Amino acid sequence: MLIAHRIALDPNNMQATHLARAAGVARFAYNWALAEWKRQFAAHQADPALPTPSQFALRRQLNAIKREQFPWMLEVSKCAPQMAIIQLGEAFRNFFARRARYPRFRRKGKHDRFTLTNDQFRVEGKRIHIPKLGYVRMREQLRFAGHVVSATISRHAGRWYASINVDTPEISMPPAENQGAVGVDLGVTRLVTLSTGEAFTGPKALGALLERLRRLGRSLSRKVKGSRNWSRTKLALARLHARIGNVRREDLHLLTDYITRRFHTIGIEDLNVKGMLGNRRLSRAIADMGFYELRRQLQYKTAWRGGEVVVVDRWYPSSKMCSTCGHRLEQLALEVRDWTCPDCGAHHDRDVNAAINLKNLAVSSTVSACGGAGPGPVREHRAKPAPGKQESNGKAPLSNNG
Repeated sequence: MLIAHRIALDPNNMQATHLARAAGVARFAYNWALAEWKRQFAAHQADPALPTPSQFALRRQLNAIKREQFPWMLEVSKCAPQMAIIQLGEAFRNFFARRARYPRFRRKGKHDRFTLTNDQFRVEGKRIHIPKLGYVRMREQLRFAGHVVSATISRHAGRWYASINVDTPEISMPPAENQGAVGVDLGVTRLVTLSTGEAFTGPKALGALLERLRRLGRSLSRKVKGSRNWSRTKLALARLHARIGNVRREDLHLLTDYITRRFHTIGIEDLNVKGMLGNRRLSRAIADMGFYELRRQLQYKTAWRGGEVVVVDRWYPSSKMCSTCGHRLEQLALEVRDWTCPDCGAHHDRDVNAAINLKNLAVSSTVSACGGAGPGPVREHRAKPAPGKQESNGKAPLSNNG
């Protein structure tokens, strides 16, 4: 099981300069190999007798000429240019398999990274040893035990990080508490509403720092591109974007830890987030919530604890179905936050009712998987437009409302 642990580095000025040089070598090798690939492929099309390009041949070609033409490459680890060409070969494999677009040239400031194989570095406590540089301090220790496969050193918003890939056995965490199943309903006013009645609003980091983002964006647009003031403002803007992402990610980790620690079975709806972002009135608020990241964290953390996440079809009418008697409304406007069932008279909060329905379906699905009678499959649709159940961007308390 491969797990990547991303750790912030704390290099001094000399070390940061060396890391930037290694990233530049990797970027140059990638762009050189891409240009050579295009040239050799065009020559092969003109004369089929010529060989087709490959990352193996390009690596041998670079090794043969770099001492004479690019001697500055020898100042950094040999893995930096070699792994860059290997990554180019993988990019072309993905392109020919229709899994990705045609590879593009890497840009300075956007693709500042290089990769090391496990025989070129070692991790000792809160330090990582990089060839031709020495030990660089890390902000924390490697959390996972196992066979270290590789490490990618990258720069993001002016800070250096080491993403270390570890091949570890199946991670076993303490099993979830015996609190049964739970339904998780996602929204914009409240990020998560549980079937227990608890509600969590989320940090809304983008909304909180939006005015500062606008000020920095306006300031950057008034600077002369390429000047020192422009570079300084651009870095400040990048750091603010990184802060927004870190705040959102940290809050999602705390929330998903809380849910997976308590419940063994979790029911969540398969939202069409890409389609929902097409709504210009709600797109910013939806993007600020991080629905996909929340679902991803729930899935792998539940698996670590031996639980299960049941993803319910997006066409399941969780909001319009009475969780008490099963009556289904024909229409339920988005602005209606609570409603009363015309059959049994039960009064429902829209989000809590939807979460309870998701919980019930998750429980019945797990029973059906064990041999019992489940609710049956939900009809599949070819076109899946954005569901209309997402909430408006209203104000809500920042704390747990449960």
